[in-house]
Amino acid sequence: MPETTAPATTASAAESTGTVVAESPVLRGRPARIALRTVQVLLALFYAIASALPKLIAHSSAAGSFDDMGWGSPGMYAVGVLELAGAIGLLIPVLQSVAATGLAAMMVGAFVVQVTVFDGQYAATPLILIVPLALIAWARRDHNADLLRLLRHRD
Repeated sequence: MPETTAPATTASAAESTGTVVAESPVLRGRPARIALRTVQVLLALFYAIASALPKLIAHSSAAGSFDDMGWGSPGMYAVGVLELAGAIGLLIPVLQSVAATGLAAMMVGAFVVQVTVFDGQYAATPLILIVPLALIAWARRDHNADLLRLLRHRD
């Protein structure tokens, strides 16, 4: 009888969830995994420090923009919290794909706001950020099944 082998697994996912997770077919080599992880960390730092922090401390630059949109402080704090949650989610394996998808959706909204309210002054920024976020969401999509298993297990 021929011997069969199981797909490669990630030890951390198998240990934390008690399940065996197949290695993502997108990230075949170690350099690709390292590059993607580096992009995730850089985006997490960007969203936490450069984007969420000014909103959460009500810096004048953020407050002025949200006042111009008519969203005021509640809108500014809500967006800041969502950005911070997305930044943290980019660093947690089981949440990476969902966090990247959520942040990409926020960038679609940011693009619309930039074009309609601010005459497209910084409209390229959200479009540029959507590209790596979409890549992360797609490359880490296997973690969505793990997340669903965890959520169903809690019921």
